[in-house]
Parts: sequence; structure tokens; C-alpha cells
Amino acid sequence: MVNMNDVLAVILGGGRGTRLHPLTAERSKPAVPIAGKYRLIDIPISNCIHSGVFKIAVLTQFNSVSLHRHIAQTYDFDHFHTGWVQILAAEQTPTSESWYQGTADAVRKQLQEIKSAGVHWVLVLAGDHLYRMDYAAFAARHVESGAQISVAVQPIPRQDAARFGVLKRNQEGRITSFAEKPKDPSVLAEMVSRDDPQKPYLGSLGIYIFDMSVLLQVLENPAWSDFGSDIIPRSLSTHRVIAYEFSDYWEDIGTIRSFYDTMLGLTGPNPVFNFYDPQRPIYTHALYLPGSFVEDSHLERVLLCEGGRIQKAEVCDSVIGVRSLIGEGARVRSCVVMGSDVYDLPGESKVPIGIGPGADIEGAILDKNARIGARVVIRPWPRGTPDIDTRSHVVRDGVVVIPKGAVIPPGTRIAPD
Repeated sequence: MVNMNDVLAVILGGGRGTRLHPLTAERSKPAVPIAGKYRLIDIPISNCIHSGVFKIAVLTQFNSVSLHRHIAQTYDFDHFHTGWVQILAAEQTPTSESWYQGTADAVRKQLQEIKSAGVHWVLVLAGDHLYRMDYAAFAARHVESGAQISVAVQPIPRQDAARFGVLKRNQEGRITSFAEKPKDPSVLAEMVSRDDPQKPYLGSLGIYIFDMSVLLQVLENPAWSDFGSDIIPRSLSTHRVIAYEFSDYWEDIGTIRSFYDTMLGLTGPNPVFNFYDPQRPIYTHALYLPGSFVEDSHLERVLLCEGGRIQKAEVCDSVIGVRSLIGEGARVRSCVVMGSDVYDLPGESKVPIGIGPGADIEGAILDKNARIGARVVIRPWPRGTPDIDTRSHVVRDGVVVIPKGAVIPPGTRIAPD
């Protein structure tokens, strides 16, 4: 058995997140709201807590204020608990004046703090994935197999291979070859490792366990800046690197389309991810809001959060976040509505926060505090449409995104025709 007090979780706080723009225009990827009331960072931290990992360091750099605020307001263990959630922000020091240059470089620049935790193993996690994993089982397999480095992997289809680190392993689970995001057909042909034609490859999930002594060794070379591109493939010949197969749901929410599709996948009777698990709930900041008020409305397959008000409206196949206000006669279909941080005072704005009366919204993401005027019409573009960028909205792979705090005047039409 592994003593989980000897495990430190290091959660990578993400870079610029350009593929999730404009959701990352004012926040880092792990701070992006999901499922109406959570943040992406809540997923790995909750997994840690349920797995008995109570020493957690979050490495942050870009647009990190809201992430810092959320962590500080949410994860405060009591005084009789030895655990902590610590933020390790990028900083200039006498020995380094540069920012993080990659995932491995981020850990390298915080090695002094990581070593001070006094642990035997380091669990490296991403802050922008949606999944539920028992890290205790992962750590136990790491020790039982005699691994020095363990990599969580999952079978993946051919069309996704270019998004992953693809690997091959031998019969005892040791990784024998590794290619980061391969696109060359000859390389892909060499990396086929499963008889399943639907999922012929094994892909790295970006979740690792290192023996502390090994982590210190592999980070000695300053030219190795990334775990997937440098550390893992270069360690195969010098260390025992084992693949740990994870068979449950896992999703990298790295693009607007993947974010949109994943969020809508939460609205049906069989959601892609179970936020209702009573044994392993996902934790987040408590808001102390009243229940949502629904007046004479039609709701069908809606994930509805607290603090909202829906008046004589139609809402289908949508996520409706906290403090969402939907006016009389509005129609909302296949949308991700993130809600708002505050309530408007009466008469405070000509276009109040929320969705105005008679608005007809479909196929869109409305970021927090968006103001959608009366009778506004929004429609999705065909998938594959080139990116569209305006001051009031953007289009990514057909999905219309209204940025945080944007104002859409009454009567505006945002549609491909």
C-alpha cells in the first residue's frame, strides 16, 4: 500500500489557452466555468481529495487572478488537517528571469518548493481535463510494477492520434516507444499497438507519477522543457516507464468545439460525466444562492443551476449557469449559458445582464455577465466555418461565443444568413 501522505500533486495551471479564446481572454483555462457552477480546476483538486492526496500545488502563470481567487475561496482545509492547496505562481528570481517555457520547465522552476514537501512521489496533473480518477490506485500500480515513471493512458481512435502523445508498451506494461502528437503516416503505422480497428492507439492523458529522485534527475537538463515532447520519450532508455491504462471517461477541454460539445453532453439523462456521484462529488466554491425560479416555462433536457429566473420561456438541451436571467418569450436551444457574477440593480443598464425578452438563441456559448438585448437572434454557423472575430462575438468551428461582459443591443441578428 502507498501512503498517500507521501504523494504531492502538482497541477499545471495552463498557458495562454488560445484555442479556448475568448473564454480565456480574462482567465486561465483551469478557471473556465463548467457545468453551470464549477471551474475546470475543481476536477483535479476534487480527484486529489477523494484519493487521499492532500498536498496539492497549483502552478500558475497566465491570466491567473480569477484562478487564484477561486482556489483561495474554496480550498481551505481546517486547522487540524495537515493538507494544503498551495499556489506556485511564475516569478522572476535571481537564478531565472524567464517565465515557464513548458510543462516540465514549470515544474523545474518550482523544484525548491516541490522538494520542501518532503514526499517520495510526485503526481503531475493538468488543470483542464474532465474525468474522475482514483490516484491511490494509480500510485499503487506505480509501486507494484516497480515503475520509476508512470503514465496514464487510454485507447484512442486514429483521427485523434495527432492530439496525443502516442505510445507502445510491452507485455509487462513498460513503454517501449513514444511519439508526441504524430502526424507522419509512417510514424503512425509504427505506433499501432491494439487489434481494435476503432481505437488502434494508446494515448497519453498527460497524467504522470514520478519517483521524487527520478523527477530531480530528468529535470536536470534545462533544454527539456516539456513532459510529452522531451521528458517521457527521452526517459524510456534510462528509466522504467510504465503505462497505466485508464478506461473511464476522460476529455481534454482544449477547444471551443470540445468545450461546447462536452457541456451539452451533460444535459441528457445519461450525461457524459457524472456530477451526481454521492461518494466522489466535485467540490467548488459555495455561493449560497436561492433556488432558481421558473414561471410558466418549458424546459427540456436542461442542466439548471441555482439563483436564476426563467419567465415564460422555452429552454432545451442547454446548460444554464448560476444567476441566469431569461426573459419572457425567449427561446434558448443547445446553448451554454454561464450566468453571471452579480445581479443588476433595477434600471442600472439599458441592456440588463441575462437574456432579454423575445430573444431567440441557438448553438451559442454566452460567457458570464453577457447582456443579450430583447429580440436578439443568434444562430450557429456550419461546422468548419473559418473563424470570425468581432468586438461583440466570435465564431469558432460553427459555435457562436459571446465574450464575458459583452453587450448585444436589442434586435441584433448574429447568423450566417
